[in-house]
Amino acid sequence: MAAARRGRAGDPRAGFRREAGEPGPAVPQGLIRAARKSGQLNLAGRDLSEVPPHVWRINLDIPEEAHQNLSFSAADRWWEQTDLTKLNLASNKLQCLSEDVKLLPALTVLDVHDNQLTSIPSAIGFLENLQKLNVSHNKLKNIPQELMQLRQLKSLFLQHNELSHLPDGFGQLISLEELDLSNNQLGTIPSSFASLTSLVRLNLADNQLRNLPTEISALKSLKQLDCTKNHLETIPSELANMEALEQLYLRKNKLQYLPEFPSCKLLKELHVGENQIEVLSAEHLKHLNSLSVLELRDNKLKSLPDEITLLQGLERLDLTNNDISSLPYALGNLPQLKLLALEGNPLRAIRRDILQKGTQELLKYLRSKIQDITIPNEEFPVTAMTLPSESRINIHAITALKLLKYSEKQAAVIPDEIFNAVGNNSITAVNFSKNQLKEIPKRIVELKESACDVNLGFNKLSSISLEVCMLHKLTHLDIRNNFLMSLPEEMGALTRLQIINLCFNRFKIFPNVLYRIPTLETILLSNNQVGSIDPLQIREMDKLCTLDLQNNDLLQVPPELGNCVNLRTLLLEGNPFRTPRAAILAKGTAAVLEYLRSRIPT
Repeated sequence: MAAARRGRAGDPRAGFRREAGEPGPAVPQGLIRAARKSGQLNLAGRDLSEVPPHVWRINLDIPEEAHQNLSFSAADRWWEQTDLTKLNLASNKLQCLSEDVKLLPALTVLDVHDNQLTSIPSAIGFLENLQKLNVSHNKLKNIPQELMQLRQLKSLFLQHNELSHLPDGFGQLISLEELDLSNNQLGTIPSSFASLTSLVRLNLADNQLRNLPTEISALKSLKQLDCTKNHLETIPSELANMEALEQLYLRKNKLQYLPEFPSCKLLKELHVGENQIEVLSAEHLKHLNSLSVLELRDNKLKSLPDEITLLQGLERLDLTNNDISSLPYALGNLPQLKLLALEGNPLRAIRRDILQKGTQELLKYLRSKIQDITIPNEEFPVTAMTLPSESRINIHAITALKLLKYSEKQAAVIPDEIFNAVGNNSITAVNFSKNQLKEIPKRIVELKESACDVNLGFNKLSSISLEVCMLHKLTHLDIRNNFLMSLPEEMGALTRLQIINLCFNRFKIFPNVLYRIPTLETILLSNNQVGSIDPLQIREMDKLCTLDLQNNDLLQVPPELGNCVNLRTLLLEGNPFRTPRAAILAKGTAAVLEYLRSRIPT
């Protein structure tokens, strides 16, 4: 026998021959020897229909060379071998894995993707050090309960299988950071998912989900959630509490409206194309300060709200194949917008040649229209079924949308009948924009118990009345394009105010009262005449994320502004200061703040 071994040792092809009874191509002995030293074995793409038994026993069997050579060099000390930690069996023809997998307890990575596996052995539960398991692109119909014992598992890839359900104990995988369940047949998600608090990326795309469990909101570390191509008709409101969420994919579902995202302050990408969404409102947009990508293609949108300009960091807006006939001119003021996709919309108000010139020319055109907006003097269409007193009142908006709207009327006052129509309805949004108002209607105070969103933009207001200061539930106030030079100190009582739009007014001084509203997250003050800001007071506003001071009269930017590290969007273009230079401003907020900090005197 020893002679036979020595004979094989002298044959340079010996390690590559197929052993008697061994299925498929043999595993080269050179690979096995290297694996004993490195702890890594790559057998991917070798046409294996079974894993040779000596692979599972690599940590146990005394290697053949130990019987052949009694004088060992440092490289041949087989007793100093390393336990196997990484095993790659991907892209073979494996139909099952042996229970002998338990003989490799040191494994941290096991990759068996792209095989023909119909099950995972229960012995998988013995791999207590496993951190990454890839069994994607197989034919799995279920997951063994023993897999739930892998408390060190960080990455689990199960996509492209035939799974219709998951074990209830899935929440035991407490270290899991990445989970891909896409392209299966899952109809439900276990409520135990709430325990996966370390999860950062979750892919549920291309399944049969009709709803998401509310427990998913407990995933406080989740940054990326993909629910593309399911049967979702609604999204649980609890989803809005996922504070770490940065990317949300809801494409190809059956959503009729967007959820609101009051806590998703870090959300950068929202993909909701190929749904049935008809309305996009201010409520949907006002919290999305960090959004850079908004994809709404192939829906049923008829219009865009002016509040789209709140998305000051927006770089890509896809509105392809909707029913939009006109665009808000304020869209031209989005400073970072690089791509605006509008194909397949019945845009009648903008000439085709302008649309064909690309995003930047279109934005330039929209900006040129802002200053000379002409407001048509017309009421709601009157039909034979409409009472004269109702012709100006949208009752549906009041009852269903909780919206009191009287805009684009060129009205100098808001008629009493508009307020009378409210009755006992709870109004959350008020839109009196694009009129000729010189003062705010006193009856607006009647809405103080419910009004959260008030739009008084594009009027002729020169002051803010005390009635507005009594709207103590106000979170969003839009008073852009008026004649304001100051704000009353009483506005400090608006302790819930998060967003204020003061663009295109006549402010020469940054309104002091804003420093005293700690809930403010967004201040839009572009196109005024503000000459200075107080960086120390701004730093105290620890919730302030967006500060727009474009096109003002700032002669210098105080270096201490660089210490306002909560700012994610700081817009300073169009001011007469010399530093920071345009090249630094173009690099974005983080670069500007870093530059300013470097200029602080030591």
